[in-house]
Parts: sequence; structure tokens; C-alpha cells
Amino acid sequence: MANLVDQAKTQMEKSIESTKENFAGIRTGRANPALLNGITVEYYGAPTPLKSVATIGVPEPRTLSVTPFDPSQANAVEKALRDSDLGASPRRNGAVILLTMPELTEDRRKEYVKLAKTKAEDGKVAVRNIRRKAKETIDKAIKDGEMGEDEGERLLKDLDKVTKQVTDQLDALLDSKQKEIMEV
Repeated sequence: MANLVDQAKTQMEKSIESTKENFAGIRTGRANPALLNGITVEYYGAPTPLKSVATIGVPEPRTLSVTPFDPSQANAVEKALRDSDLGASPRRNGAVILLTMPELTEDRRKEYVKLAKTKAEDGKVAVRNIRRKAKETIDKAIKDGEMGEDEGERLLKDLDKVTKQVTDQLDALLDSKQKEIMEV
């Protein structure tokens, strides 16, 4: 049953990774290829992730370059970028599409901080759900006589310790993301 806590910890660490990925998609003052992760392109009639149809580079701190693998699809890629909610208008330079990120206003920064808090809270909710499921399994094992109450209590304490560590990590990630967003 001790591996139950290890399984819960592994699942909780996955929610940390998921939160990091979610944070990568939140804009800061610098251009980041992860900003384009959620964008899909209508590629020969099928919605396809942008990173599957183009290479993404960062030629300057506030500029992203998108180069479609198939130059005939540059219009579709440009349309997908224009229709996205990035707030940047794409401009073509041959087959290369350049996106210059506008400076963030104070209000926009505050919106991004709220978004980051929401993503962090989603991560914490996932961690609490994992903890609850593990606790229910431990409680059921105690009730069914598969383990003693002392061992169950010890496992619950270990589970709480792991949960606290993970939520502290999520808080630290949120703090660093807030600082990064508010940095002018």
C-alpha cells in the first residue's frame, strides 16, 4: 500500500508539468514559441496544430517567425495566426510569417496574472482530487481489514506531506510566473 502514495505523487507531478505547460502559453513581455501551442491551422481541410505544419523561431526578443513546411500553406497559417487571440498581427516576408508581440499594458498584464492564478488553481484542484482518491483507497483498505489503522494513519500522513510539497511547488511556479508577467 505504500506504493499508493508513490502513485499519487507521480500523478501529482504530472499535474505540475501540465501547469508548467499552461503557464508557457501565457504571454509575458518576451516572445515564446509556446504562445502558439494552442493554434490550429486548416491544413488540407483538417485542423492541424501549427507546430505540425511549420517551424517556429524567435529571431528577436519580441518577434516570432513562423515558416510553413509547405510554402503553399502560408496563407492558411497566416489566417490561423490572424484569427488567434494573441493580439499580434502577422506580416509576410516571402514564405516566412513574422509576428511582433505588442508591448503589454498594465491592464493586460493584470489579466494575464489572473489567468495564471486560474491555471495554478486548476493544478491544485487536480492535486486535491488525486489526494482524495488515494485517501478513499486507504480508508477502504482499513475498513476491509487489508491494513491496520496505524499503517493507514501513517500512509495518510505521508499523502498529506506529498500533497503539501506539490501545492507549495505550484505556488512557487505561480509566484515566478507573476513576477515574469509584471516585469516591464
